[in-house]
Amino acid sequence: MIHFVGAGAGASDLITLRGKKYLEEADVIIYAGSLVNPQLLDYKKEGCRVYNSATMTLEEVLAVMEEAEKDGLMTVRLHTGDPCLYGAIREQMDVLDEKGIAYDSCPGVSSFCGAASALNLEYTLPDVSQSVIITRMAGRTPVPEKESIESFAAHQATMVVFLSTGMLKELSSRLIEGGYTADTPAAIVYKATWEDEKTCICTVGTLAETAEREHITKTALMIIGDVVTHHHYDRSKLYDPEFSTEFRKGTGQE
Repeated sequence: MIHFVGAGAGASDLITLRGKKYLEEADVIIYAGSLVNPQLLDYKKEGCRVYNSATMTLEEVLAVMEEAEKDGLMTVRLHTGDPCLYGAIREQMDVLDEKGIAYDSCPGVSSFCGAASALNLEYTLPDVSQSVIITRMAGRTPVPEKESIESFAAHQATMVVFLSTGMLKELSSRLIEGGYTADTPAAIVYKATWEDEKTCICTVGTLAETAEREHITKTALMIIGDVVTHHHYDRSKLYDPEFSTEFRKGTGQE
């Protein structure tokens, strides 16, 4: 059996209970060494074989999985955050399907959730933003033309930008071209929930200079939108004493 496991945002104690159990039981662990906290390997049992996929190709990863399966061993494929976001899991699963090898997924805490916790931030403030756009700049991995930064910026929703720390000047320019103003609040969160986490509040126009000043070149994500400063928002209806719900009678007129 292959278990795709989300390692969480960074801190080793943010893995799920199920994910920790799989790590403790695994005979083979293949982990994304460029991003996964190595402290998670402390959960492994004696004799567990460990592979760092940062130095491996897809074919090499699959060969380890297939060999383990032939030997009747249980494998954990440990991905950063939640594997469903930028985890490159579909290409692994498709081959496993072809070979008839069983697998499942164990979700994890994504770094965009970890970044919000680092800032004590709510992405969906009433009358400010009720939507979160998760995207990235095009690099060696392209982004579909219909998903351009400019087109997303036009919505003025909360935006979380992954995998783009080295392109912040271009990101700022494209955000402004799409509709954000240069003084729109923004944040850079470096290694959310890790011991060396760093948070920087800035604006769309100062993303690049902020990262340069703080010596942030990778392993960060950017949050764009008015929720970053959260100065003005409407109170939630859910806890408004005048608002009735299925569980509570409000004092206001229906």
